[in-house]
Amino acid sequence: MPIKRYRPTSPARRYYDVSTFKELTKGRRPHKALTVPKKRTGGRNNAGRLTAKHRGGGEKRHYRMIDFRREKRDVPGRVRAVEYDPNRSAWIALVSYADGDFRYILCPDGLKVGQQVLAGRNLAIHNGNAMPLSDVPVGVEVHNLQFQPQGRSFLVRSAGTSAQVLAKEEGFAVVKLPSGEIRKFDLGCFATIGRVSNPVHKDLSMGKAGRMRHKGRRPRVRAVAMNPVDHPMGGGEGRSSGGRHPCSEQGVAAKGGRTRNRKKKSSRMILQRRKK
Repeated sequence: MPIKRYRPTSPARRYYDVSTFKELTKGRRPHKALTVPKKRTGGRNNAGRLTAKHRGGGEKRHYRMIDFRREKRDVPGRVRAVEYDPNRSAWIALVSYADGDFRYILCPDGLKVGQQVLAGRNLAIHNGNAMPLSDVPVGVEVHNLQFQPQGRSFLVRSAGTSAQVLAKEEGFAVVKLPSGEIRKFDLGCFATIGRVSNPVHKDLSMGKAGRMRHKGRRPRVRAVAMNPVDHPMGGGEGRSSGGRHPCSEQGVAAKGGRTRNRKKKSSRMILQRRKK
């Protein structure tokens, strides 16, 4: 998918990149039955306290309900539209099924309007078909991967990402994730064939701070510019550089500090970590 660049008529325009959106169905509004209003919290919890920093403002959005589990098993569906979703980096596809139901799914790269998609067992290896890892041949790229059988599909959902099935052994599939981590998954975990759409998302440049404000991201203040009461790296005479190793507001090391609990059950399935 090409990227549209502008002439540098202003300092902001010089680095301003946008997608051409050629893959999207023109003039298409979201399917109303599959959208719900999305309430913003501004990073506050139910007590009104700030728990997620640098959030607030931004354009109003409607949430598109995505069928991550691909629950319409053995029912043929046809792609009616490829749409933009403001809540994620990838495109989404509106699928109409033979029983009259409509669902949104993550759109794989290369999926076109009019193509057929299926979810179930013993299916052809085509973009958009969802099947258990036991049916996926070794070497095939997949996305929208379940963490556990019958569970939600948490993994490999960002634009342009994919995981690769490396081997199958003793009831497990060995999969290489986009982060470089290699881990085992139950052969009953469902995954969708293909790479996620919109692969040039990572190459886009915001160009100006205002575009981040439109996305609901507020400015970030450097830790060394704060007072000692606000951050461990704040304070000092003049423009001091912190006086200690980089850390968070709670004092957790920002570079090299371990934050993962390695006693979790899922850690036993990791064969090679992303950080060697």
